[in-house]
Amino acid sequence: MYIVEVKNLTKKFRSVTAVDGISFGLPQGKIIGLLGPNGAGKTTTIQMLLDLITPTSGSIRIFGKELHSHREEILNKVNFSSPYVSLPSNLKVWENLNVFANLYGVKNIKAKIAELSDLFGIEDFMQKMTSLLSTGQLTRLNLAKAFLNDPELLLLDEPTASLDPDIADRIRKMLKKVQQDKGVTILYTSHNMVEVEEICDQIIFINKGRIVDEGTPTELVKKYGHRDMNDVFLTIVREGEAKELVVDIKKHTNEVA
Repeated sequence: MYIVEVKNLTKKFRSVTAVDGISFGLPQGKIIGLLGPNGAGKTTTIQMLLDLITPTSGSIRIFGKELHSHREEILNKVNFSSPYVSLPSNLKVWENLNVFANLYGVKNIKAKIAELSDLFGIEDFMQKMTSLLSTGQLTRLNLAKAFLNDPELLLLDEPTASLDPDIADRIRKMLKKVQQDKGVTILYTSHNMVEVEEICDQIIFINKGRIVDEGTPTELVKKYGHRDMNDVFLTIVREGEAKELVVDIKKHTNEVA
């Protein structure tokens, strides 16, 4: 069963095609890595899955329903975290969680916030102003916010960025436990390929707005004949750059001719 079904999804910003006709499905209860270099189209794809931007064409179905037509119903069961998205800085940490818990309609808010503050190790700075948090602390606050409504679908954009190795390891283990215990489906972006191999069940590799390969980490490492996903990442990106260079040279040659 696919929790998310994307077909021929395209997003153009004037003359720039950020996402170019991609199709994929996210199986229920799996952690799927959405990988690619900067500018590949990952964030634009996530923004469309959250209905924050409107696709130029294509379709998105989540929980078996068309996203835009059932937006409120679907997003009640979805959440998102990114260290690059700012929370209100003029609120204390607990106030931020309280505001979002109310927005999500969370029952027994006090108990939920206490549970998450312990889970993500943020209890020591709950009374601190959000504007005074370190980058790593903000990342943990964002993750706690993402779990307030017990989502069935989590969209995590580089969730361990700026975390020290110990906290990042704890977060990965916690995500695997939530996946196993609650069957949460997670779309996960990261540039840390060791992390990807550890946590992802499947991988979708996107470059220049198009899906260029997909499979399990083991399948991709074997396919490309490498030792690990880091070498696979480098190979896919550099092959894409080489092909683009050839196209540019041919285009230039034809123009000169």
